[in-house]
Amino acid sequence: MVDETGVNASRNLLQTTTLLDGIEELKFDCAMGGGRRDEEKARAKERFFSHRDEFGQWDPKNQRPELWNIFNGKKHMGEHFRVFPISNWTEMDVWQYILLENIPIPSLYFSHEREVIERDGTILAAGEYVTLKEDEIPQKRIVRFRTIGDMTCTGAVVSQASTLEEIIEEVAATRTTERGGRHDDKRSEAAMEDRKKEGYF
Repeated sequence: MVDETGVNASRNLLQTTTLLDGIEELKFDCAMGGGRRDEEKARAKERFFSHRDEFGQWDPKNQRPELWNIFNGKKHMGEHFRVFPISNWTEMDVWQYILLENIPIPSLYFSHEREVIERDGTILAAGEYVTLKEDEIPQKRIVRFRTIGDMTCTGAVVSQASTLEEIIEEVAATRTTERGGRHDDKRSEAAMEDRKKEGYF
């Protein structure tokens, strides 16, 4: 497995391979994640207990019913589950919980000055892993990240929010999900669903 190259390269395939190798090597029955249904349309199809086959793949048409919060944890040898305990939370729920419990978070979530480029409506951090197009010149802007992932695909938003209260106020006024700035989700209409079928979280 090698890094993709070029201006639209993403390292998600490397993350998927590493995850699947770890689950197989350590014989995990379950991997917990923080995915939420309101983030993206493929995640809206998820269950709390997301069944994965012996190849780590997700089949959205074969998800098990979860009526009245009854979860089916039956699996065969080699299969596993991805469990999403906050699947029915919203982005606002997460921020309010962080504020309530005074949970420390990385500074990238708060506004800061950073060299960025704008590509196809996404603000990307300029850095060693982001290949620039000939006409792209990094500029300093005050931004923050609503979601944190690989810099090749995680978009920032222009923001002055430097406290949790300001982030909550900003989230209350926004009309796009935090994954709306993910460059890799724009590769195709079903980009996230395709990645999940390959074993992505």
